[in-house]
Amino acid sequence: MANEAPELDQARAAILRATLAHVPFDGWSEAAIAAGIVDAGQRQSLSVLAFPDGPSALAEYYSAHADRRMAAALDLDAIAKMPIRERIITAVRLRLVQAEGEREALKVLMTWFAFPANQALAVKCLYRTVDAVWRAIGDTSTDFNFYSKRAILAGVVAATVLYWLGDESEGAASSFGFLDRRIEDVMAFEKAKGRARQWLAELPDPFRILRDVRSGGKRHGDGDAPGAGPGSPKP
Repeated sequence: MANEAPELDQARAAILRATLAHVPFDGWSEAAIAAGIVDAGQRQSLSVLAFPDGPSALAEYYSAHADRRMAAALDLDAIAKMPIRERIITAVRLRLVQAEGEREALKVLMTWFAFPANQALAVKCLYRTVDAVWRAIGDTSTDFNFYSKRAILAGVVAATVLYWLGDESEGAASSFGFLDRRIEDVMAFEKAKGRARQWLAELPDPFRILRDVRSGGKRHGDGDAPGAGPGSPKP
């Protein structure tokens, strides 16, 4: 059918929306997808095609969907007038704000990502997200900076997401402050050419961060992580 691709895309989006509501109760699982299919009222033939690899396909689709949603909502005219630091912060903050209603499902997804069989997909999704951020804010680098920028931002994004998942401050203010400080820490990207190896060695390990989520998010690798002091959000 000529219109099957658009119909399939619509089915995926509808099933994703419906499934996320079941994830906190059924886990990142086939059971959650099955419940989402029913709630979305999709034809079974399309539902089978939508996520043929089950939870893995759903996880990859959700991540890509959130990346596209972030890029589409950025004000490109406003972004173009900002310093690079503000561009990055704006894009990452926007992605978190857009995911606020999905936070409980994301906690489950991060735990699912922590299992060894799923860690390669977790890193793939993280790389795509930081690549989407850089492209959305106008990055056109193709040399060594292309890779160093993405590696550095991957550590920042992974740590910020972990912090945000346990943040109970109003409007996620603590998380955004955490993001600001992490960006400030690694902002001199032009100087990264000679310091990239040192920075990469010091940045959070995404696999360790995933393991932290699986174990309850007790370790953040940062002194001002949630629960680190008075007034900090509880993990």
